[in-house]
Amino acid sequence: MMTFSYYPGCTLKTKAQELDKYARMSAKALGVELEELPDWQCCGGVYPMARDEIATKLSSVRALNKSKELGNDLVTMCSACHNVIKQVNNDMKDEEIADKVARYMGLEEAYRGETNVIHFLELLRDRIGFDKIKSMVTNPLKDKKIAAYYGCLLLRPSSVMQMDDPENPTIMEDFINALGATPVVYSMRNECCGGYTTIGNKALAVSKGNAVLENAVNNGAQMIITACPLCMYNLNKNATDYDVPVVYFTQLLAQALGLIGE
Repeated sequence: MMTFSYYPGCTLKTKAQELDKYARMSAKALGVELEELPDWQCCGGVYPMARDEIATKLSSVRALNKSKELGNDLVTMCSACHNVIKQVNNDMKDEEIADKVARYMGLEEAYRGETNVIHFLELLRDRIGFDKIKSMVTNPLKDKKIAAYYGCLLLRPSSVMQMDDPENPTIMEDFINALGATPVVYSMRNECCGGYTTIGNKALAVSKGNAVLENAVNNGAQMIITACPLCMYNLNKNATDYDVPVVYFTQLLAQALGLIGE
């Protein structure tokens, strides 16, 4: 059994419980223990761009430092949490920032980005392997054409995220293949769905979300999968021009492993 520290994030405890539930269920079946970090706090949901902005990074550093103390790699699930935590982790490799954060937090030893942060998709690809997952599939998703929707946060900035090629990613398509389905490649799979603009400009979010759905459907998609709760909300609630189901990638994994029905 492989053990990892796990940061679920706020939304996975409220509106995106399915993303979390099916991930934990599938991880256990695949021989992985996700140990939720004790007393974690909200990551903030948006990475603070200002170099001298320290306070809003502290909750991420607490999670990262705790994972370091436990001696585990840190697994994230939500695209937004992954983006924030991984970028903050990269910031902590800067000695000046790390020392300033240590003073804020009263750390005896500064945290300097030692924790390895990986997304659950990377765990599936790099630690378990898609070939092994394929061999454990009991309910192959044959005859299903599924489009992966990356959105903006999983892949960018590519120099820090380092999950895949930001312009031509394959990790989610390889995941779909491993489950026995047919991946649909379309041009807008790594474009923004409108996300946070729904707060101040819902019409823009609706337009951008519908553009993603239109592009996927026109290329033959019967279903779309995502790792982002905000993308899920926008594509399901705002973008309503196309009747195509949008589900979390972990739900598809649990179905293929025979843990839940369709």
